[in-house]
Amino acid sequence: MKIVPVLDNIRSSYNVGAILRTAEGLGVTQVICSGYTPFPNEGSGRLPHVVEKERSAIHKTALGAETMLKLEYAKSLSKRLTELKEQGYKLAGLENNLADERIVALNNPQLKERLGERVALVLGEEVCGISQSILEMLDVLIEIPMLGQKESFNVSVAAGIALYQLQLL
Repeated sequence: MKIVPVLDNIRSSYNVGAILRTAEGLGVTQVICSGYTPFPNEGSGRLPHVVEKERSAIHKTALGAETMLKLEYAKSLSKRLTELKEQGYKLAGLENNLADERIVALNNPQLKERLGERVALVLGEEVCGISQSILEMLDVLIEIPMLGQKESFNVSVAAGIALYQLQLL
């Protein structure tokens, strides 16, 4: 399965770095960033000194993975997701606690059938999740079943769990 993680409005540079390191370690080759997600390369429209500050912070947890991946900054996420859909990608969001008929547990045996061979996996903001406008575009919502009392994982941990499990499908 080809997976393209999409990081939308992730606030923490450390979460971004951890996701990049995990993604690279699991064979992902491309990551798309959007919104105010810290971005370590030129192209986000940010001033050079801001890009350098974000690059330095991301490197602390990415440990070089940020240079091994094809990183893209999407100025219009809805437009970029539409392009991915036209290229045959299923648009999936990693979310939880939603009352939505599109939601499928990560350990559901029918998940692979729902996703196919190409997936854009949208990861949203740490507290509020994926924005409503982007949620409406998604084909599938993936939920990690929680076994403890907490309702969610840190976004970088959730990304690691989901990317690993999806690679096994």
